[in-house]
Amino acid sequence: MNQCKILITEDDTVLAEGVKINLELSGFSVLIAHNIEEAKGYLTRDTQSGQFSLLILDVNLPDGDGIRFAREIRASLSIPIIFLTAKDMDEDMIAGFQAGADDYITKPFNVQVLLQRVHAVLRRYQTAEDEAKSMKVGNLVIDFESYTVEKNGKMISLTPTEFKLLVKLCQNPGTVLTRQVLLEELWDKDENYVDEHTLTIFVSRLRGKISDEEFTYIKTVYGTGYRWIGAEKG
Repeated sequence: MNQCKILITEDDTVLAEGVKINLELSGFSVLIAHNIEEAKGYLTRDTQSGQFSLLILDVNLPDGDGIRFAREIRASLSIPIIFLTAKDMDEDMIAGFQAGADDYITKPFNVQVLLQRVHAVLRRYQTAEDEAKSMKVGNLVIDFESYTVEKNGKMISLTPTEFKLLVKLCQNPGTVLTRQVLLEELWDKDENYVDEHTLTIFVSRLRGKISDEEFTYIKTVYGTGYRWIGAEKG
């Protein structure tokens, strides 16, 4: 996490500098904005030069409401937000979380507690990103970025179409995908027109590579299509 870049938006200069120093001692790269307008400038430039990993945001700022600003950010950016505020009323905390806050710290606070909250929020986001890039199910590890599949720790070879079919199925768990849906998704939308027999062959080949006595993964719904059952027993 020591490569993470954090933006502090806080009009209390002494507080902001103190937090900045402690974050930098923990290995973070830190910038300070003293108002919403300045923060918007940093965030706009940041989309071109590398995304901030976290925003520490004061609720009460000279040129606006931090909670309203958080809603604006959430409309276009996926970035963790920790609110700093002098308010500790339940309704204020609820408003903060509804605006998209990942955590909420009331002033005055122990900077070491803030550091622990920062690490915890970043870990949650990193875990979510890692899960989005890959899937572990049964004895399979499916990597959506590298287009690879491991079974019991060993790489298995799938054709591009087999991989597309696998992804379509595993990203719709429990849903019956009709033959027509799969044909249109995997072939017809690319103007590669094939018949249902070809789909049957591809499903059979995919099953032969990923299924075994322990895990079936794909269940045939006769007369309709296929359903991904994951590690359930078929």
